[in-house]
Amino acid sequence: MKNEPLIVERTYNAPADTVWNAITNLDQLRQWYFKLAAFKAEIGFEFQFEGGPKGGPSYLHKCRVTEVVPGEKLQYSWRYDGYEGNSFVTFELFAEGDKTRVKLTHEGLETLAASNADFARENFMQGWTAIIGTNLKNFVEKVSV
Repeated sequence: MKNEPLIVERTYNAPADTVWNAITNLDQLRQWYFKLAAFKAEIGFEFQFEGGPKGGPSYLHKCRVTEVVPGEKLQYSWRYDGYEGNSFVTFELFAEGDKTRVKLTHEGLETLAASNADFARENFMQGWTAIIGTNLKNFVEKVSV
């Protein structure tokens, strides 16, 4: 596998503060992302959630916030309990008038894929495309109306 990060970019009809709240507010995250027990956009905060491919097994995701630039950038580590590898997910927000461009970067996928075929790059591409391209878009555009 290539060691290139996976990048998904989308522009939403919503202001940047609405998008920032959607990716950092626990109640909002639960509506479009995963069912998190807890989340804080604070460096060092650890959180976890269950998820996996449709019709397949569920995996415990273990994450730790590694970078926060309020209103602009959120990064956290992403690994699976009981499996080798560690990766990093970064959300970057770019205000473009009354719209917001979101750049999602997932680095280190090659370290995960070596331990389980479910962690293949193609599966992450499908997942992030749905999460960023549909779930988050629909949520922030509904909220900002």
